[in-house]
Amino acid sequence: MRIRPLRSTPETPLSPVSAPPEAMRAAIIEACGEADALREASIPVPSPVLSELLVRVVAAGVNPIDAKTRAGAGVSAAIAQYPSALGFDFSGIVVKSPYESHPFPPGTAVFGMAAFPRTGGSYAEYVVAPSLSVARKPAALSHVEAAGVPLAALTAWGLVVETAHAHEGQRMLIHAGSGGVGHFAVQFAAYFGAHVTATASGRNAGWLRELGASVVIDYTTTRFEEVVGEVDVVIDLVGNVRAETGTRSLEVLRPGGLYVLVPTGGWPGYAVAAAQAGVRATSYKVIPDGSALATVARLLDSGAVQVYIDQVFELSDAAAAHRAIEAGHTRGKIVLRVSDD
Repeated sequence: MRIRPLRSTPETPLSPVSAPPEAMRAAIIEACGEADALREASIPVPSPVLSELLVRVVAAGVNPIDAKTRAGAGVSAAIAQYPSALGFDFSGIVVKSPYESHPFPPGTAVFGMAAFPRTGGSYAEYVVAPSLSVARKPAALSHVEAAGVPLAALTAWGLVVETAHAHEGQRMLIHAGSGGVGHFAVQFAAYFGAHVTATASGRNAGWLRELGASVVIDYTTTRFEEVVGEVDVVIDLVGNVRAETGTRSLEVLRPGGLYVLVPTGGWPGYAVAAAQAGVRATSYKVIPDGSALATVARLLDSGAVQVYIDQVFELSDAAAAHRAIEAGHTRGKIVLRVSDD
């Protein structure tokens, strides 16, 4: 992948804002269940406290953890009360800031992560978010595009840059390279010079090579351990829930190599297995770091990294969006359009 230098971009002019209403549209659940448990309803607009921002949501990202939470897994145990609006990712316009000279004054276009489930989620017309979990929206992206970035890109950044320390000449295997997290992980690893091998379905092979993967293995036809050479790092976004991907990944790691697992629920015994195989292992959970997100925003504005939006649903079709993500064939991201830009 040709690496383009970062360039500065002018700040987007502030948008006019109006006082929020008392009630808002939201996609809520009243109890965990199937996708149809998601329905549109009118709920009170949240009130920010201390350093929180109130943001008018233009678009909200849909992530696998949203569907897992709705179904009763994920972070559902931490939902304090129902009805509950789901969702972490958002892109929108700041309506209220903590104080007059705050870095994100009213009218600022921002994107970031809500503190769901501690607060209401982003499947709503308004959301409160910690100031430190937000960054200015990339000027080159629409709100719909930006809403597909935060959780997936920050997860990929934490995996590839902060945990695996991607660098020139490093050999990295990334499973599920065409998904939301995966397509960012491939790009970040290639940007920092790693030799990237990705697993994906055959239809995504050409696209992943465009994103920076040197080798793409079609997992539907080829067992990766039979063709991949020894690698330094495995980024596993699958685990043992499918074809014992995690266990087989340990076979291709060099002695002392690093195995990084995201869906830990799919392989509780990964740490013991890794130690027995003579490799290092760690799980990873996303950190909603606004500073890291600002760096990602600069990469997106420069064109060095891109986000791919597979499908866009209206807020009222949130159940259909969940059915789509649970089908497991999404390329890139799914986004909800919540309100007008």
